[in-house]
Amino acid sequence: MPERSYRILLWTLALLGIGLDQSTKYGMFAWLKNQPEHTALTYQAEQGPGFQVQARHEYNKDKGQYEPQVNAGALFGWLGDKAYANNVFAVISLLAALAIVYWSFKGNTAHDRWLCLALGLILAGTVGNLYDRVVFSGVRDFLDFYWTSEKVHHWPTFNIADCCLVCGAGLLLVQSFASGTATEKQPQTTTVAATH
Repeated sequence: MPERSYRILLWTLALLGIGLDQSTKYGMFAWLKNQPEHTALTYQAEQGPGFQVQARHEYNKDKGQYEPQVNAGALFGWLGDKAYANNVFAVISLLAALAIVYWSFKGNTAHDRWLCLALGLILAGTVGNLYDRVVFSGVRDFLDFYWTSEKVHHWPTFNIADCCLVCGAGLLLVQSFASGTATEKQPQTTTVAATH
C-alpha cells in the first residue's frame, strides 16, 4: 500500500495563506485610509494591554495621493532605514520560496504531514510579503498590540504573512525534533526485534 501524500496540504495552505494575507492587507489599508490616525481600536483593557488595527499612510507629493506606509526592513524593522534593504529581503524571500517549492517535490517531504504543514505556512508568509516588496517596495503591516493603556509600548506591527511565517517556523522546529527523536528510537526497536 503506497504511503499517503500530503503535498496537496502544503499547496492548499500556501494558497489560502497568500489569499488571506493579501485580502486583509488590501481591505485594512482601504478601510483605514480615511480613518483618524489610520487606526481603529479593537480591544482595550481597562488598565493595561490592548489591540488595534493600524494601516498608516504617507502622502506622496509627486503623485498627489496617500500611499501605504511600509516596512522595507525585516522583523522588528531591522535594516528598514537602509536604501538597499527592501531589495535584499525581496531576493532572500524569492530564494526561500524557490527552495520550499524544490523541497516540496522531494519524495520524503510528500509523506510527512507536519513537514508539509510547516512548509505550506512558510511558503504562504514568504510569498505574501514578497508580493508587497515587489509591488509596494516594502511590507504592509496592520496588526498592532500595545502593553499599556497609554499606547506607549507597542509590539512591532505585523500582518497575516508574518503569522504564517512564525507558525510555520515553529512547526518546522517541532517537526525536526520529533523526527530526530523517532530516528533515534528506530535502531533500538530494530535491535529488540532482532533479538526475539
